[in-house]
Parts: sequence; C-alpha cells; structure tokens
Amino acid sequence: MKRELTDLGKTLALKLFSRYECHVSIRLLLEHTLGGYPLASILDFYKFTGLHCASIFGLVEVASSLATMYGVNINGKDETGATPFLWAAMGGHEEVVKWLLKQEDIDPTCPDHSGRTPISWAAGNGSEAVVKLLLERKALSPHKLDYSNLTRILLATQNRRKALPKFVLWPKVTGPDYPDHSCRTPISWAAGNGQEGVVKILLGRKDVNPDKTDNRDRAPLSWAAKNGYGAVAELLLERGEVDPDRPAVGDNVPLSLAAKNGHEAVVKLLLGRKDVNPDRPDYKDRTPISLAAEKGHEEVVKLLLGHEDVKPDRPAKWGQTPISLAAENGHEAVVKLLLEREDVDPDRPDKWGRTPISLAIRNGHEVVVKLLL
Repeated sequence: MKRELTDLGKTLALKLFSRYECHVSIRLLLEHTLGGYPLASILDFYKFTGLHCASIFGLVEVASSLATMYGVNINGKDETGATPFLWAAMGGHEEVVKWLLKQEDIDPTCPDHSGRTPISWAAGNGSEAVVKLLLERKALSPHKLDYSNLTRILLATQNRRKALPKFVLWPKVTGPDYPDHSCRTPISWAAGNGQEGVVKILLGRKDVNPDKTDNRDRAPLSWAAKNGYGAVAELLLERGEVDPDRPAVGDNVPLSLAAKNGHEAVVKLLLGRKDVNPDRPDYKDRTPISLAAEKGHEEVVKLLLGHEDVKPDRPAKWGQTPISLAAENGHEAVVKLLLEREDVDPDRPDKWGRTPISLAIRNGHEVVVKLLL
C-alpha cells in the first residue's frame, strides 16, 4: 500500500480499517512493533482502531480518510496508551504527522502509559524531520474555544465551585524537555540511542536541559557513555552545564559506565578532561579500571593504565583488586597487562584471604594460573 495505492486498494483498506477493533491481526502487529510488550493480559484490542494501524505504517491517504469519518476519535488511545499521532511520530512518518498536525483538534503532546510523548519517541528513534515538525508546533493556547464556544478560562470561572466538564482540554506542559514516568527526557532517549542529529537539534533549544537526570540520576551523558556513543558524548561535553563526572545511582560516573561496557572511544574522550576523576570509585569502591578488568576490556585497561592518577592496585569494598577480578574471570590479556606494573601486587588477598591465583584455580583458569606462578 505504501508503494502504490489504487482506488480499489484504498476502498478495501477503508472497509477493513473502519471496523478494525478486535481484529485478529492486532496482537501480532503490536507484538512485532513493540517487541516484548506484555500483551498476554489483553484479551480484546477494542481500543486499537484502523487509524492507529494506518499511522503505524505511515499510510497518509488511508489515515486522512479514516480521521474524517464520523465517530473516529483522532486522539483516541489504544491499550498501550498510544494515540494515532504518537504511532506516526514513533515510526518517523513525516507525511502522516504533517497531516495530523493540520487538524484543529489534534493533541500532539499526549503521552502513552509510560509517560512518553510523541517527541520523546521521535527523538529516541532518530526521526529528525518529525522532531523538527513538533518543535515548530506552537503550544496549545488556554484561550482556544472548546466545543461549547466558550473559552477555557471563562468556563473555569463559571464552574469555579463545580467539577469541570470532562471535555475541557487544559493546556499541558509537554515541551521538548518533558520527562516520562522514569523522568527521561527526549534528549536522554536520543543520547541513549546514539541519535546524534536529534541531539544536535535539541541542544540548540534554550528550553532543553542537557544535564537533566532521570529517576536513577542518569543524565544524557551517562546514557551516551553507557551505550558507547562517542559522537553524542562529545556534543554533550561541549556544553558548559553538562557535568562530565556526575554520578548516577550506585555512584556510577560516565567514565565508570563506559569502562565497564568496554567503550574505548568514550573512555579516551573522558580521560582527556581535567574535570573527570579517572580513579573515582562507585558505592562498592570499584574504580573504572576495576570494572574494566572484571569484564576483560583489555584496550580500556590500557587507556586507564596510561593515566598517572589511576591506581592499578586499588582494592574495592571487599578487598578485590583489578588483577584479582581479572584472574577470577579468566581474562588473560588483562592479567598480563597488570603483571607488567611494578605497583601491582599479584599476591594481594581480599577480605576473605583469596589471592588472584587462588581465584583463578578455583574457577579453572589454567592459563591465568600459569601467568601468576
């Protein structure tokens, strides 16, 4: 249908989509689109309409026809809390988004059940064109006339002592920095998914905080570092208000997250900063080199060993040193690197008296045992 839509095809599509609720294909479609969303408890997809489906696939002709049909709620939410507009934004379907934005009663800010707005999904998925369209959209005016041709403010005044009618649409603060239920903002999602172009666009906005943290104290830089997006990290570090050594939950700083996950480019970038402590411990006293050694990230360990402020034999909370962690997990190359250092004690025991060689023997790492002998 996206390749070629004949009049007959459009007629057949409208015939299906006009009564699409509870259709057998909806469960399969959502499971494929959402990838692991818990749908087993949903028996009937009575809220998921043909307009939702047309928006998922970006069928602008079908969506526009359905939206103008009698009884179709253009802002209707399906079982996941998503509106047709949110589905179109999520998929980066620019033409559908453009058409829906022209509709007077469209709500382009309505979040789903997780609190994510259309701009949050578009940013996270790297849909630059859709993000730009949404940023150009003016905020909903509190003086816009409702269905009774009364302004919201007038209606509120008249009903001051009564509950406001349900159809009154109050303006929501859902701009480009609006957080979802986990307190992640659009720039956080874009940074965490490596969407460099979207990050650039959002950094150009005065109403976007590039260092805003989520409910686990992770800033956009933390997400970029954790997932290894060096170009995004570099963009964020150019901003003076971004703290390159900000700890997240568990006292994990961006350098720790990058080192633990083996992201050499991000580690190198952060080590070049004077305002980054290369030996900062987390809540278990594990430093970046401990985390890298434990996971066997040889190149990251090399980078950290090259920094004069890194202590390669610093013990963690229970006395585990980088070499003991590497030996325990059988990381031969990392053990070799650490053995070359004069400031590393290869026989240093932890709080339980276990030495690197005893840990290697216990876990059956023969090559590491030979190196330590």
